[in-house]
Amino acid sequence: MSTTTEVVSKVDDQPKRRRRRKSGSGPAHEEPWAPYLFVSPFFILFSIFGIFTLVYTFWVSLHDWSLIGGMNEFTGIGNYTRLLEDPRFWKATGNTFSIMVLSTVPQMIMALILAEVLNDRLLKASHFFRSSLLVPNITSVVAIAIVFQSLFARQHGLINAVIQLVGFEPINWHAGRLTSHIAIASMVNWQFTGFNTLIFLAAMQAIPLSYYEAALIDGASRFQRFVRISLPLLRPAILFATVLSVIGQLQLFAQPLLFGAGAGSTSGGNDNQYLTILLYLYSQAFQQPFRFGYASAIAWTLVLVSALAAGLVFGVNALLDRRENRAERRSKKAAARKEAVR
Repeated sequence: MSTTTEVVSKVDDQPKRRRRRKSGSGPAHEEPWAPYLFVSPFFILFSIFGIFTLVYTFWVSLHDWSLIGGMNEFTGIGNYTRLLEDPRFWKATGNTFSIMVLSTVPQMIMALILAEVLNDRLLKASHFFRSSLLVPNITSVVAIAIVFQSLFARQHGLINAVIQLVGFEPINWHAGRLTSHIAIASMVNWQFTGFNTLIFLAAMQAIPLSYYEAALIDGASRFQRFVRISLPLLRPAILFATVLSVIGQLQLFAQPLLFGAGAGSTSGGNDNQYLTILLYLYSQAFQQPFRFGYASAIAWTLVLVSALAAGLVFGVNALLDRRENRAERRSKKAAARKEAVR
């Protein structure tokens, strides 16, 4: 009798044990390290090529390091103090910010206009136009530079031919500071306007149609709907695109290098009229006088300037958000007071 009871109890305990085993099993329970394993390649590569490179570059910037002679004495912040007294660096910084303004502002405006046009649901072949916007972005920078060099050539350039037809004298686009900045900025605008347009277009299509329908019923024109509805709701996308553009323009290298091929090369023109920060860094590190330590100081200064520029953009956005929240709270308080009076 006791043997039978033990067998029955063992049979009854088997489902409980299975349930316990099932409840305690599974990939998440047996292998809690699996998600970390899947994301580890990114962090490993970022640590090797990102964090380590930044730290090592900072260490190099504290030394008098030459490409030919190797590491010499420890100079501390000597390279940074020399950088602050370098007129060519300040000229390169001014050129970089000038090209950045000439490329970022028109780029954002044109991208917003194109996004508004392509957002029209009655537009025919809209998918073709949206796909074609990425063609400039995937085009080689070398090909773009060759085309724009021929466009802005002094003797037989298309731009000067049009200017002469209007009745003005041809412009030497490479010689002047402002003219060279306009030419280089036009390359950047042509290459990246379509990319920003797609960002704005995706953000526009996420806006509920009910907003536009309500405004249309109230008699708002398309321009009013764009200004009163689209622009305020597109602010996060505009902020994202602006930060990307600012960081990209601070690292401008290929366009001015190829624009001045044979007419100044890495010097940024005969008078450094379109010398950028990254172009100056390259000339200091890989050309005479091959100063790796000084070039590393320029690199770290560029990192700090990029962080400050991005922080400034985010700071302006935070101030606008705070202002809107205050206005919203005031309107709610005013509405509550009116209801209390009633």
